[in-house]
Formats: sequence, C-alpha cells, structure tokens
Amino acid sequence: MKAQRLFSYVRRATDDYNMINDGDKIAVGISGGKDSLTLLYALNGLKRFYPKKFDVVAITVDLDFGIQDFSKIEKYCNDMDIEYYVVKTEIANVVFNERQESNPCSLCAKMRKGALNDYAKSIGCNKIAYAHHKDDMIETMFLSLIYEGRFHCFSPVTYLDKMELTVIRPLMYVPEADVIGFTNKYELPVAKSKCPVDGHTKREYVKNIVKQLNKENPGCKERFFVIFCRFNTPFFFEQIYFVFILFRQKGTFCTQLHLIIIWSQNGSLHQLFHTDNSFFLFSLQT
Repeated sequence: MKAQRLFSYVRRATDDYNMINDGDKIAVGISGGKDSLTLLYALNGLKRFYPKKFDVVAITVDLDFGIQDFSKIEKYCNDMDIEYYVVKTEIANVVFNERQESNPCSLCAKMRKGALNDYAKSIGCNKIAYAHHKDDMIETMFLSLIYEGRFHCFSPVTYLDKMELTVIRPLMYVPEADVIGFTNKYELPVAKSKCPVDGHTKREYVKNIVKQLNKENPGCKERFFVIFCRFNTPFFFEQIYFVFILFRQKGTFCTQLHLIIIWSQNGSLHQLFHTDNSFFLFSLQT
C-alpha cells in the first residue's frame, strides 16, 4: 500500500466521524507494532493537507518486560519532527507476578490505557488515537459475541467523561493486509513485543476463526464491517439481531455465517432455536 492510499483511508474516516477539529492535540499510543507506527505516519501526513489544523505527539507506555530498545522508534519520530515520550511503568510485574491474572490481556489493557490517558492529559492532549484497523473491528465483534454473549464493538469516536479525553480510531477503514504491506514497503521500525502471551490470546483465536469463515464464505468479513458502519451511523436502529448457525458434519464443525438486521418499530424479538442435532440456531439482541 502506498502512502497516498493510506492517507485516503484515514481522511475518509476522520471526515465520516468528525474525528479531528481545529486546535486538537492528538496523542498516538505507540506500542512499537506495525499498526501504531502506521497510524503515526498517517496522521503526520494528514497534517500537511487537512483543512483543520492539529498537532500530533507519540507516547509509548513501557510495560517493563525487560530491556526493550525504543531508539529506532525515537529516530522515526524525530525524522518526522514529532515529540516522543516513553512512560515507565511496572504493569508487567503487576499483571504476571503480583496478580497472576488468568486473563492477563484485560488487566494489562486497562492499566496501559490508564497510563497513556494520564500522561496524554498531563502534556495538554485532548484526544487519543488508537491504531485499531478494519480487521480489529471485525474481530472485536466476534470476541464480544463468543465471550460476552452480545453483538458489540468499540465506536470510531468515544468521549471519556472522567478524563475529558476523546478517543479516535483513524485506521478503521484500513485492512490489516494493507497495514502489513505499508510496514514492509516503508520499512517501519517495528519493535517486537516481549509479552509472554503474545500470539496466544483470545483475539488471536478469533482472528483465525474469522480467517476461516472468510475462506469458506468469501466476502463474509467485508459484510461484517458494513454492518458495523451502519450500526455507527447517526440513524437510530431500534433492533439489531444477529444469527449464527453452526453445522455439524462428520464429527467436525463447519461454520456458516448469516447476518440479519431487522429495523423494527414495535420491537419484539422471538429467539430462534433448532432442536435437530445436526445444527442449532440462536439470535442475540443488542
């Protein structure tokens, strides 16, 4: 993916959801991964031609997984004339040693976001940019469905009342494959994560499910994203229903996915179940 295409994706997202306003100071959370480095490049490029004037700073929350070299990221920021800050924490020790969490990702994310938000606020930022891309949005829907029993995803723009900060997600239209291509093409200085559960998370599990679903049902992933975009429009959808069908074939599960949206004025939903052993059907209301 070329830079111009990246800028086009990000410009579209910022315009569609009014993510950026004149005078904004936006903190980009830099984990060292491909997504956050791509987002920083995109916002810095957008500054040059976007009609609304804004500033960008980069913040890395050091989780303290041992010695990690951020010097290449610092140079990357310096080359773009972007202020770069590293916030030292002991999050890794708290999560893995003191608390010994069975689900470490949840606590780690909360603590990391808390540290990022606090520091961003302290240096005068009014917005935080998270590097969630298109695939992240889709995978989050599945995570919510499987582990929470509801159809939910984070919004493109979220206002945090207590912190008086606004979270924006400018990469929401960018497919992960394009992020990977951009990272390789422009040789972004990715710093590999030292987290011991990296690659063994629930999100990784769901990523593989979505990949398989899209392989068996071409275009399924894109249709999911269309539903998400419709759900996050100013129009009021009184009822949204989600139907997921599992077919059992020869002792293994083969999945097929069906999305049903009902815009209902009278608003009642009858859950659908199939009692045949060959498959079952259920619906969820949000």
